[in-house]
Amino acid sequence: MNTINNSRRQFIKNAGALAIGSTLPISLVELAFADSSENFTFAYISDSHIQQIKGNRFVRNWDRGLIRAVAETNLLTPKPDFVIFGGDLAQLGSKPELDHGAEMLSALQGKVHHVMGEHDYYLDLGEYWEKLFGPQFYSFDHKGVHFIVLNSIRTYDDWTYKRWPTNEQRMLEMAGLDNPNGSPFMVGEQQRQWLLTDLAKVNKNTPVVVFSHSPLQKIYKGWNFWTEDADQIQALLKPFKKVSVIYGHVHQIQYNQIGNISFNSVMATAWPWPYPQSYAQAEQYLPKLTVPMNRADPFFERDATGWQFINVANGNVDLQYTLYNNTSRLVHFNPKTKRPEDAAYQPENARILPQSHF
Repeated sequence: MNTINNSRRQFIKNAGALAIGSTLPISLVELAFADSSENFTFAYISDSHIQQIKGNRFVRNWDRGLIRAVAETNLLTPKPDFVIFGGDLAQLGSKPELDHGAEMLSALQGKVHHVMGEHDYYLDLGEYWEKLFGPQFYSFDHKGVHFIVLNSIRTYDDWTYKRWPTNEQRMLEMAGLDNPNGSPFMVGEQQRQWLLTDLAKVNKNTPVVVFSHSPLQKIYKGWNFWTEDADQIQALLKPFKKVSVIYGHVHQIQYNQIGNISFNSVMATAWPWPYPQSYAQAEQYLPKLTVPMNRADPFFERDATGWQFINVANGNVDLQYTLYNNTSRLVHFNPKTKRPEDAAYQPENARILPQSHF
């Protein structure tokens, strides 16, 4: 892959070439910030949800998604500078699941940075995950860019420590989708203070990229596509010229712009979440973030999972989504409207209806 020209035409041309050669749920991210000394790439894999059945038996579909993503990452040319795993390696946070996932990830060539997901956390509050992968939140600098990794899936102490008779029950409650017994995610006071101290050392013109598992926005509370203290995190990031937040968790295409912050989701290696009709009724606080893609075909294990080629040019993100059995999608930052837009499906009359499977 050659260095990308900042023009959208060249981005689409290069992304199209990538789509021909790859059909796996990874994201190759090229940073092309104007203030950075040199462009570079990193790969992004997320949401594998490795699930134990019994003993050494695991759900094959989720295993195959991660194995294929790791293999594809190792074949990338040029080699990415590093790899991000975006969280939810395990489904129920058990040692066998985390060990099995870690073994597959160990085949990755080069440096790997890890983000904590709620499925990794709520069994033992990340204790075993930390032994495998290191601290739950941290930062690092690379070629003129400041990177921040947050654990954004913590919640209120009362829910975490006082409500459930066993750790297993706590994990099961937080693992459920659309579950009224769950609790909103948050970064929390401890990390907000750490983030304030960390950012105080960074020049305001330095590009900042934040990796979180939840969106650092308040999108859709019914499915916990929600971070309770998102406004406070956004306020800490507001003084910086250009900020990008890249997150997993949602298993679907999302994008948004809030002030100086561009938000972009990545796809999962396990399964896609659909776009439910209840979006129209559920509590949400932001303008429409995305548009429906075709519903996943339950008879095709990889349908509607996918990967993204992400071009960050001058601090703004363009994404080429390649989806199995669905139309490829281009989401680009429009400098006129100053927000990400879906090139094909933005107009209401251009959207295709979801598929139905029975």
